[in-house]
Amino acid sequence: MKRHEAREKAMQTLFQLDSTEMTPEEAMEHITGEDEVRDPFYASLVEGTYNKREEIDESLKSKLENWKLERLPKVERTVLRMAVFELLHMKETPSKVVLNEAIELSKTFGDEKSSRFVNGVLSKYTD
Repeated sequence: MKRHEAREKAMQTLFQLDSTEMTPEEAMEHITGEDEVRDPFYASLVEGTYNKREEIDESLKSKLENWKLERLPKVERTVLRMAVFELLHMKETPSKVVLNEAIELSKTFGDEKSSRFVNGVLSKYTD
């Protein structure tokens, strides 16, 4: 699985986890299928973002202007959480790549304003 596809699947999995009582393992099985060999990058993104959610949310709250994290649309909140996890905890990926991928995910899963919003928030992590 290529990293872009892994990020798309991680986005779908984390989105699902945001509104259900599933465990990360159950959500990953639902998205990838029970029998599919799980990509390590995908699993790291899902598990890391899920397990570090409180830390990530606190970090995001300090970067949001005129927004409350809880009031963000679920797509943007999920993309931001995943990107912040990758920026803070997966240092092997260049920050430009993380930003570009997050913007692409927000274009795919969000509305026409999502990508600008995500770019604006994430750019505060790379200043």
